[in-house]
Amino acid sequence: MRKKRLQGVAIALLLGTTGQGSLALPPPEDLPEEVLRTEIITEARSPVNGKLLSAAEYAELQAELRESKYPPQVSSELRQQIFLLNLLHIWNSLNPFN
Repeated sequence: MRKKRLQGVAIALLLGTTGQGSLALPPPEDLPEEVLRTEIITEARSPVNGKLLSAAEYAELQAELRESKYPPQVSSELRQQIFLLNLLHIWNSLNPFN
């Protein structure tokens, strides 16, 4: 009797089933990813200051950012940090004791 019970438990574990049903399926109220991908986004956040924008305002801002003559300015401290990180990356790739 005990052996059959252990076999039943082993089979249930192998199949991944419990008395509550399959755990691999999402709950029925979750929307599938395919449906979420087709939703139309009607509002967005500005990448500049984080304010809520309508879809038209967001498209306008994206066009302005694309047409800018000057690249975004990076502070000299941040540039130095990036340079040092690049040096560290080169050092780590060449260092045989890493």
